[in-house]
Amino acid sequence: MAQLAPVWTQIPARLDRLPWSRFHVLLVAALGITWILDGLEVTIVGSIGPVLQSPHTLGLTATSIGAAASFYVIGAVIGALGFGWIADRFGRRMVFFTTLAVYLVGVLLSACSWNFVSFAIFRAITGLGIGGEYSAINSAIDELIPAKHRGRVDLIVNGSFWIGAAAGSGASLIFLNPHLFGQNVGWRLGFAVGGALGLVILMLRRLVPESPRWLVTHGRGDEAEAVMAQIEQHVAASGGAALAPVEGAMLIHPRKVFGFGLILKSLWRDHRGRGLLVLVLMAAQAFLFNAVYFTFGVALTRFEGASETTVGAFLLPLAIGNFMGPLLLGRLFDTVGRKTMIAGTFAVSGLLVIVQSVLFGMGLLTAVTQTGAWMVIFFFASAAASSAYLTASEVFPLEMRGMAIAVFYAAGTAVGGVMAPSLYGALIETGSRWMLTGGYLLAAALMLVAALTELRLGVDAEGRPLESIARPLSETGQTDR
Repeated sequence: MAQLAPVWTQIPARLDRLPWSRFHVLLVAALGITWILDGLEVTIVGSIGPVLQSPHTLGLTATSIGAAASFYVIGAVIGALGFGWIADRFGRRMVFFTTLAVYLVGVLLSACSWNFVSFAIFRAITGLGIGGEYSAINSAIDELIPAKHRGRVDLIVNGSFWIGAAAGSGASLIFLNPHLFGQNVGWRLGFAVGGALGLVILMLRRLVPESPRWLVTHGRGDEAEAVMAQIEQHVAASGGAALAPVEGAMLIHPRKVFGFGLILKSLWRDHRGRGLLVLVLMAAQAFLFNAVYFTFGVALTRFEGASETTVGAFLLPLAIGNFMGPLLLGRLFDTVGRKTMIAGTFAVSGLLVIVQSVLFGMGLLTAVTQTGAWMVIFFFASAAASSAYLTASEVFPLEMRGMAIAVFYAAGTAVGGVMAPSLYGALIETGSRWMLTGGYLLAAALMLVAALTELRLGVDAEGRPLESIARPLSETGQTDR
């Protein structure tokens, strides 16, 4: 496809020089809900897992609960790939609404499940929507947040998964209370929480604009200027002061479409090392989190004698620890630096998992102390996991950002997320602490490998404009030939 005439643009510089404002708060609230919804889904399923094994509900086994979790992740992988391609080709904004609508359909259908097959299919549909959200929304947030705030905002937004997890834990304590709801009713109402939250955010997203960076590189310069002017007006009005002067412009070669061949060629030729880095980071964190969270409730009831209806009480402190990690450590990713903090959080997490695993295998932990141990581990591991998504969203060119996030999320999740719940479900079924300990040690090893990979291949991206981290394909004037 023929390129359009080259144009000079200051839009990246205009976005990066903006002070923090109410506009950015709105952006984070409207788009960051994705991770809250995902956390809500994962935690509710983890909490209701023991209840779903009752013959009065769906009569599932630990293995089938893990399998249903894998269906959710498979759906997320497919959704990320499909909607990632759409986000790069047709824009970020359209995907905001479509993926959230798919999620709403899936979560409401999940509440109507009648057996394992229906539950697994509806969980896959829910995952389809959540996976699609990841690629488009990570792209949009990075492209709209000023460079000096990008690291901490990304970590906090990704860490907001655990706000959803905390909400899921609290909701499970209410809906699984036999004095309030029947056993076959309460777990269904738990899914309605996500549906209600999704409907509210669907309305809020009407206020979020298309990415001006995406518009200008796809030949829609007039729209990009109009959106950029509107953003600047909102920021100036909320700040009450004149904006700083714009410094720097770049020459780009817009295209209506950046072909898949061009994206693959750029990824293979120019970004292989970065691709390997993101794959390792994504796989390691996905394996740890999916392994533990999708089976945590079953593990506590099977090995530690916890009550089925109080599992949410143990998940709640884990969720709090997970959110506090990105919240308190996020600033350091912009000041101390990406490589040091990413490698450090992955390494500390892996070492702590080893200690916890040995203590668990020896039977030295109770439900309370095991929860405390995971709370400390996930304080660091949550920051590490969020930094994997941050890395994926900022080290590739703009024109392939959505697809790159999708590809590496899909690949990392396929390696670490699809396999982990089923594997750990099977390990729990053996009834052996040491078999499950072996699974935990495998997760620890992957986290340590990720730390070493970051030290070798990591990118010093703190405070830098996206265009200096990875030159846009439109700036280089690359073609499919």
